[in-house]
Amino acid sequence: MSAIVVLGSANMDLVVRQPRLPEPGETMFGSSFDTIAGGKGLNQAIAAARVGGDVAFLGAVGGDAFGSVLRETLDAAGVDTRGIALVERPTGTAHISVLDGGENAIVVVSDANGVELPLDGTQRDTIRSASYLVVQFERPLPLVAAAVAYAREQGVTTVVTPAPVLPLPDGFLDLVDILVPNAAEARALAAVDDETDAARVLSRRVGTVVVTRGSRGALVARGGEVVAEVPAHEVTPVDTTGAGDTFTGVLVARLAAGDAEPDALRAASVAAALATTRPGASTSMPTWAEVEPLL
Repeated sequence: MSAIVVLGSANMDLVVRQPRLPEPGETMFGSSFDTIAGGKGLNQAIAAARVGGDVAFLGAVGGDAFGSVLRETLDAAGVDTRGIALVERPTGTAHISVLDGGENAIVVVSDANGVELPLDGTQRDTIRSASYLVVQFERPLPLVAAAVAYAREQGVTTVVTPAPVLPLPDGFLDLVDILVPNAAEARALAAVDDETDAARVLSRRVGTVVVTRGSRGALVARGGEVVAEVPAHEVTPVDTTGAGDTFTGVLVARLAAGDAEPDALRAASVAAALATTRPGASTSMPTWAEVEPLL
């Protein structure tokens, strides 16, 4: 069984590069188009596998060409795909505009990812035998909440990326060991205007909060106090799609490998930065051989 289980979304990313976002009613020309395997869950699973993580993926796809490509992409990365469900909906898609400055805007169509599925016996066995469960909110929240509650009950470390931010069930945050929001997600989840305050607020209920802030690095909070800042690795970004997923996947993989928390955080920061220097999400994620020399 795998040390890391990722329960999450798998999408086909439909990526357009363009100079800026169009105004309402405006038509503009883009400079390129590509299809790339993505989805926050798939991205995190591949990021973890590429730096040495032993990873299983629990997802859902349709019986179409996109679903086959996503499964093949995960297989090629060394991720265990036996937990992928085949459902009677199209495979999910993400429609991504990448601006010339490297920023992006994304519209997700959930389709297969949004199908309500119970946490079945095989998935429970997979989670129970793992050391870490990683989730996001691009699958139905009842499924995510059930998986987190079950993992916590079994002594499995729970890692949550709260994206997109949703109203959470009562007590959900109390079951989270490591929360990894970006700055906007942290502010929204804590209902405050400053990410540092948000980190403090959230860490009163969560074991550890790691707020990612792009070029400003990350904040680490525990017990209501900021306990560390992780510097960003300086690069010239080309495409920021998937950088946050890379950070989370690498952080968990290195913790599972036995790295101390500061070392795992530094590796995650370097890997996320390297991912922004290449186009795409899953295709941009670095290997451990690329990350290790920069630590």
